[in-house]
Amino acid sequence: MTKRIAVLASGRGSNFQAVIDAIGAGQIPARCVALITDNPDAFAVERAEKAGIPAVVIDYASFPSREVYEQALLHAMQEQHADLFVLAGYMRILGKGIVRAFPGRMVNIHPALLPSFTGLHAQRQAVEYGVKIAGCTVHFVDEHLDCGPIILQRSVPVLETDDEDTLAERILVEEHKAFPEAIRLFCEDRLNITGRRVAIR
Repeated sequence: MTKRIAVLASGRGSNFQAVIDAIGAGQIPARCVALITDNPDAFAVERAEKAGIPAVVIDYASFPSREVYEQALLHAMQEQHADLFVLAGYMRILGKGIVRAFPGRMVNIHPALLPSFTGLHAQRQAVEYGVKIAGCTVHFVDEHLDCGPIILQRSVPVLETDDEDTLAERILVEEHKAFPEAIRLFCEDRLNITGRRVAIR
């Protein structure tokens, strides 16, 4: 059965594009029903328009408080009747009320091998720490930052010549593989969550 997915993105949306492309190629048994963004200038909006996907803009700057914004965001998410919400470069931490509304139905991608280097500038953190291997993690979203059960990880070597930007470029290549793969597994009902562990059937 084809799943309904909705994507949340704040910026250029390259991972969003990777998901769109995988759906278009028949690799993910899903239909993307909406892009939801907090940034009216996000390039992801243009990607959505080109793909014929409705874009729902909930401009964070137009709300008097985070609470009011999150009420509007929750309402917009509920309206999509999505089986899965995909955080593809969505740059705001979701409140507990939103996370609790969709348990086991939200996934995020982070440009580090979690649990290392959570939060912003993960690639810079990896370079500065001196690790030899970096990568990306696709995980379910819980109430803690970059902390939910891990679905997939992909790794890249960290070169002596790397800076934040060059490492980020190589990790992004792996993100574009890992994210569609994890979403495919979800849409094929092949993921079982037990505590912190995700079993792939």
